[in-house]
Amino acid sequence: MTTRHHVLIVDDEPHIRKLMTTALARAGYATSEAASGREAMSRLRADRPDIVLLDLGLPDRDGLELVPLIKTQSDATLIIVSARDATDEKVASLDLGADDYLTKPFDTEELLARVRVALRNRMTRDGGALAVKAGDVEIDLMRRQVLRAGAEVHLTPKEYAVLEQLARFPGRVITHSQIMNHVWPREVDHHVEYLRVLVKTLRQKLEADPQRPQIIVNELGIGYRLKAE
Repeated sequence: MTTRHHVLIVDDEPHIRKLMTTALARAGYATSEAASGREAMSRLRADRPDIVLLDLGLPDRDGLELVPLIKTQSDATLIIVSARDATDEKVASLDLGADDYLTKPFDTEELLARVRVALRNRMTRDGGALAVKAGDVEIDLMRRQVLRAGAEVHLTPKEYAVLEQLARFPGRVITHSQIMNHVWPREVDHHVEYLRVLVKTLRQKLEADPQRPQIIVNELGIGYRLKAE
């Protein structure tokens, strides 16, 4: 099963939101929408998007005010999509932390291209892998797709989140706390037993012998490591 990348669209114009939603959905992305700054921050916390497309002309506050808030409360890549084409507006957005700027009116193919570039940069910014092969298991992080012997593997969002952390840096030990902070970012008290349950189900889906794991191996008391080719 492919777990789709999620894009949050923040724009007060319904026809613009519909245009972007249709184009993104056709390209295989999951989407959610917000028509105001308040709604955007609520959706940001609830949906944990990979990318935010932000209009600057919102009804309740200027979009520029949201840029640092979004960047401090989320690791989502932020692309400004605005009719404001003045150079100082673009510079201000980028200086505040936006990752890219697209001027309205825009071509949907250019929008999709910017999203693809943003995802590639997001996946490689820490030097992580984009695709991993371990035995008969193939993990494509760009497509968020996991195959075993050529067949798609159904993973829950949290199972995929655990596997993603391990697959980004194959062979490296990823600590319990690093994984849990990624999977349960808003929980103050993390319980390693929850993580162990997820790893157990992952092994049942990916390992030839879950009792003798060869792909997701345990580093006693520290974390887990993905053994890849």
